[in-house]
Amino acid sequence: MKTLGLIGYPLSHSFSKKHFSEKFERENIEGLQYELFPLESIEEFPDLLKKNPDIVGLNVTIPYKEAVIPYLDEIDESAAFGAVNTIKFENGKLRGFNTDVYGFEHSIKPLLQAHHTAALILGTGGAAKAVASVFGRLRIAYKYVSRTPSEGQFSYKNIDENTIKNHTVIVNTTPLGMYPNAEYCPRLPYEKLSDKHLFYDLVYNPNVTTFLKNGKKQGTSIKNGLDMLYLQAERAWEIWNE
Repeated sequence: MKTLGLIGYPLSHSFSKKHFSEKFERENIEGLQYELFPLESIEEFPDLLKKNPDIVGLNVTIPYKEAVIPYLDEIDESAAFGAVNTIKFENGKLRGFNTDVYGFEHSIKPLLQAHHTAALILGTGGAAKAVASVFGRLRIAYKYVSRTPSEGQFSYKNIDENTIKNHTVIVNTTPLGMYPNAEYCPRLPYEKLSDKHLFYDLVYNPNVTTFLKNGKKQGTSIKNGLDMLYLQAERAWEIWNE
């Protein structure tokens, strides 16, 4: 039995096992299983591979999309910006890809309008880098927002009415608001939003996060990360089978 799986920590929020297990059953795919591999440290990764020689492909989630890269042999151009969420085992080598880019781009493009020319990306991790990669390709200016900002980034306390007005797309790439801590959300002046804004939350559980609820109250267009999740998962499946 060959194994596909997911590494990250924790994995209680993951949809991947259910998604792929149902896919295998629905499409009569035999000889393949999908398992969760929670790693408390990325340093456990080599030992995981030794203990599970049947693994033929992996997904990668928080917090290891960047930390896993030193353990890989090759990086595909889709992950060249520095974040991997899919690993293909090929000819004895580990090759890293990023399918978040595909999922995010194809799920947000139908929502973009002419006035969506500048974005705020909440968070600076691997998912944030994928979002930034898409905005770069779509020629949408963007700024990262962080609790501990580096040069050229905003801090949450610096987000004022003018900043909100000038950035009509706001994407949450942090886990804030994810079940079971659904009451949390990024700290923003939500009252300054308008119907010109687009809110996108990579969190998909709950379906409408507090972040999205706060935007909707101001007439903002909202989108959760579920479509992105399905799109990136199917793109990973294509990569494993190419």
